[in-house]
Amino acid sequence: MPHFEMTAEPFADGVRVEIAGELDLVCAYTFDARLREIEAEGPGLVVLDLRRLTFVDSAGIGRIVAAHLRARRARRRLVMVRGSRTVQRVLTLTALDTVFEMVSEPEAVLA
Repeated sequence: MPHFEMTAEPFADGVRVEIAGELDLVCAYTFDARLREIEAEGPGLVVLDLRRLTFVDSAGIGRIVAAHLRARRARRRLVMVRGSRTVQRVLTLTALDTVFEMVSEPEAVLA
């Protein structure tokens, strides 16, 4: 698997963005730039799917927090699909799991 992958899949009410691999300093700003491009298309709902994310560092967390803040300012809904135990541990330790809207399966939001 490459170091980092990101795909976007539109659906009726928005877009599902899947990130895979490692979201770290090397690719955090690439992720941010691509997510901003997706957001510029105007989806009302962005589902950030973390299930294939294997690692996230502070740079990656910073870009996810920035996406959360942009969504709030734009009155757009950002929902995250819980990731691996490693990723969830980082979100729990930083208490971001209580700040972000999180679901276990994307179908919970896409239905």
